[in-house]
Amino acid sequence: MARETFTRGPNFVHPEKPSAVGSRNSLNRSERNEYEESKQVIDEEVDKIINHIHAKLPPEVLERLDVMGSIKSKLHNYFNQDFQNMLNRYIVTMEDEMAKKFRDLVDKEENRALSTYTPRGITDILERIGAADNLNTAEIERSIVNMYGHLQGHIERGVRDLESHTNSLLREKSDVGAFVRGDNSYAIVKCSFRDNQRRPKTVMDLKLSISILDSELISPIYHYQVPVASLIRDVVAKNIHGLIDLEIEKVNGQRIDEGQAAMSDQDKIFEKFKVLDKYVSDEDEEIRYQFVAKRFLEAVEGIGAEIDDRDYDALGIRENITKIIDNQNLRNRGFNTAVNAITGILDNSRMGYQFIENYKNARECLIREYEDEDESRLPDERYAIRLAYYDQEQLLSLRAAHLKQVEELDREVKHLWDVCEGIYKSDRSTKGYDDWETLSEKMLSGAVAEPQGQKKGKGPQQPEPVAEAPKVESKWNEISFISPENTVVDEKNPTLEHKLNEVAGRFPLMAEKMVKVFHDQNDEVRQVVEKRLRFLKNQFEEFRNQINPFHIQPGLLLDIDITSIKKKQTTMKNMSNVINEFLYSVSKGFTDEIFLGFNEQDDITRSQELAS
Repeated sequence: MARETFTRGPNFVHPEKPSAVGSRNSLNRSERNEYEESKQVIDEEVDKIINHIHAKLPPEVLERLDVMGSIKSKLHNYFNQDFQNMLNRYIVTMEDEMAKKFRDLVDKEENRALSTYTPRGITDILERIGAADNLNTAEIERSIVNMYGHLQGHIERGVRDLESHTNSLLREKSDVGAFVRGDNSYAIVKCSFRDNQRRPKTVMDLKLSISILDSELISPIYHYQVPVASLIRDVVAKNIHGLIDLEIEKVNGQRIDEGQAAMSDQDKIFEKFKVLDKYVSDEDEEIRYQFVAKRFLEAVEGIGAEIDDRDYDALGIRENITKIIDNQNLRNRGFNTAVNAITGILDNSRMGYQFIENYKNARECLIREYEDEDESRLPDERYAIRLAYYDQEQLLSLRAAHLKQVEELDREVKHLWDVCEGIYKSDRSTKGYDDWETLSEKMLSGAVAEPQGQKKGKGPQQPEPVAEAPKVESKWNEISFISPENTVVDEKNPTLEHKLNEVAGRFPLMAEKMVKVFHDQNDEVRQVVEKRLRFLKNQFEEFRNQINPFHIQPGLLLDIDITSIKKKQTTMKNMSNVINEFLYSVSKGFTDEIFLGFNEQDDITRSQELAS
């Protein structure tokens, strides 16, 4: 139908041939009269000029102008010869060009419809890559290799997920391995499973903390307040180590070409030490500042993320260096990538969230499945994620606060212990019953032993005096075992497990004493003491469920709290995929090349033994 409406015209230049390039005649005009159309345009323009002349010139001048003939007829002839030809040619050219474009589009669509066995758009791809006689297949091959590489990676991850799910089904229980696979298990700082306080039989609470070190991050993370000079030094150091690695690879390649064995990890370390003098130095300024001039570093010394408007100079050195750093987004790129990764994976895994708060300057992001934090109104399947970056200074502050909190908990629990002990001793003296403490004091204090009874036919026996035993101060509090003395490692990285176990062991003993003293559950003193006991116990369990900052190194921390139904475990299984995908997205991982090489050599030895 398109071919019948738009007739193909000649593809050459001619002023009179219909639909030719530059022609004033067209095959697509149908019944339109080009002369009438031109006459309307010309008459309008001539009338405008005549009116303008009559308005500007005096009457005597107009009479003299009309002596040789009418001005209107002269103007009409002029436009008829020139303007009409230009207008017609322009209109014809536009119509024909549009017809040709539309005709080519129809031909292209018809050819695509006829090419049944050719993928759609493959012709366009080949034309963009190169002509038929000059086809460059390098880009296609590289794309195919990348596609197969990604496909293989997805298949491997899918097989691992299937294997982990199969193992969990066969075990009929859930453990830490359900979250993180074996190659990322080293990143786990803490993982605990415990029964939910409100529904202990059907619901469980999970706590998982994963630490990704600075050296393992694919994109380094910096705090917003980090100085510009520190960013520049880190970029230069990264460039230096990249150059060193290139030199080591070059040396290793030369050794292989010469028939020698490849360098081991230790050889590479020593070789790097040799090459390091070419790039860094503490004394030689020419080597130290070969990548960045000294005056540049001195200009930005002490400059943070923001410069005061009163001191801002658009042509200054520090302002332009800061602008270069900001344009590369070195300061925010790493943490933004981590936030985008975790949110994107949650969306793809269909684990929506109703609350997110991103503290960009503090490098912390909070994500919760539900906005409400009241556990009594939340469902039994939910999760909460906290993504935070800590440097060494923050960790030192967290460790100091952790030690203070342990001391305060220990002090408050001991204070409650003394109160319970006082109530118990007062009740013991009032009611006159003995326990091990009073009985041992009576028996070992030198007092006379009570008669055990009278023999048949005889009078009462004389009591035998008991010698007083020397008092020895006990070093065991009978709550927890004696802890060994702290070494240098323990002082630098205290676990505080002994003190925490001692505090935890006091709670059941205090509750047992209250039950023994008060038989009435509604006693006022008992209610006050047990209320304080429950409060301290809940606070202690919440504190113990947190991460010990002495076990964290500078880097990215992923802290996850999950509440899941024991039989369904829906949130737990979905979150395991999210965690593994996130680790693959932001972490380079950890591999021990010596261990892998030893295993490969061991496998070769075993195969040779089996063959022999």
